Amino acid sequence: MCQTLMNEGDRVTPIFPKWTNQIPTMVAVGAPIALVSVVLFIWYFFSPKWTDVGYTPKQPVAFSHQLHAGQMGMDCRYCHSTVERAAFAAIPPTETCMGCHSMVQAKSPRLQLVRESYQSGKPIEWVKVHMLPEHAHFNHSIHVSSGVNCASCHGRIDQMKVVGQNQPLSMGWCLDCHRNPTPSLVPKNQVTNLAYDPAKEGYVPEKDPHRQRGVNPPQHCSGCHY
Repeated sequence: MCQTLMNEGDRVTPIFPKWTNQIPTMVAVGAPIALVSVVLFIWYFFSPKWTDVGYTPKQPVAFSHQLHAGQMGMDCRYCHSTVERAAFAAIPPTETCMGCHSMVQAKSPRLQLVRESYQSGKPIEWVKVHMLPEHAHFNHSIHVSSGVNCASCHGRIDQMKVVGQNQPLSMGWCLDCHRNPTPSLVPKNQVTNLAYDPAKEGYVPEKDPHRQRGVNPPQHCSGCHY
């Protein structure tokens, strides 16, 4: 057996550099910071505010809300005719489009798919923009009848050539409005007036003689999940 004998003045060369002694301290301090950073990163960048806002899918027909709702001043309810009486805002059938376009831009190549849909009876497959989880129930008629302006959820649709998602539509975002609905409320005859600003107009829902009762949206789970 071989043995290494060290004299009294011999020095042992360390295997690892001296700074490695600080590794336990760095781990103890750095691990919580790294964990918090990961949590904050996921909380922000994986939230609907980051992943969903701005979603602007390409539609099969280049329909411009900026032209129809903005420049022409068409009321939202002309196309989305069910918002006042149903939970959903109906996509207009091709017959609604052809009510105008049988005479206006009747031969435009951009409307070829609309004409084909009208002739065949096959609906246009529009791409849904504003989506909620299946376990969340949203009723358009309740919100519209309460005087919630369309722009509160959908933004200034009348300024969009291509419609995109303007708000996160997350549970937290909805609850913020349910806790304080006043900023989103307008006179009921201004619900589809996307340019109406209740703050600038000084609108106070409690003083509106056309409101028969106050708005008290639910904040409990069964209000949206049932």
